[in-house]
Amino acid sequence: MTLRTPISGLLAIALACAGLLAPHAAAARIRYVTDADAPRSLPEQGPVSVSWDDPAGFTEIRYSHNRVESRRGDWVAQLARHLRDYAAPRLRAGERLQIRITDIDRAGDFEPWRGPDFYDTRFVRDIYPPRITLAFTHTDANGAVIDQGERKLMDAGFLMDSTVGRGYDPLRFEKRLLERWIASELPADRRSAAR
Repeated sequence: MTLRTPISGLLAIALACAGLLAPHAAAARIRYVTDADAPRSLPEQGPVSVSWDDPAGFTEIRYSHNRVESRRGDWVAQLARHLRDYAAPRLRAGERLQIRITDIDRAGDFEPWRGPDFYDTRFVRDIYPPRITLAFTHTDANGAVIDQGERKLMDAGFLMDSTVGRGYDPLRFEKRLLERWIASELPADRRSAAR
């Protein structure tokens, strides 16, 4: 009895399976925020428009201890959607808000010196606070500028905030930072005062 027949049979089965799985491998490829075809703005929807610079230049990626994990996913678009959804109800009728995110440094960082078991683990400690830089233009119903400028947001006490809780959203600290900025730029009482 020779071993060639079973091995060649197994090889044929393996090659056939590889051929069947090949189309699915392309569809299942990992997405990165730095991909050339990744969006750089949200689709136009409502009074708030949000765009962002190329994330490859963001502090989160440039200074990360694990650039592969820092690039993975669509976290920039998720933050942009949260920003739009939180800001839109605070605008008065006819007002518009244009926001451009120019830098993000997410809370936490990777610590490769802890060994290979923790290579893809983000350690969230107070020495790694969330930071976001953005530029904005806020206009009234006639298109006149109400306010504009650049804001450098940072929350050094982000771990002390009991309102963020122990949720599982990996972007909870950055979302809270954006919510605080919107609340300071567009206080809830200004909307009711206009009516």
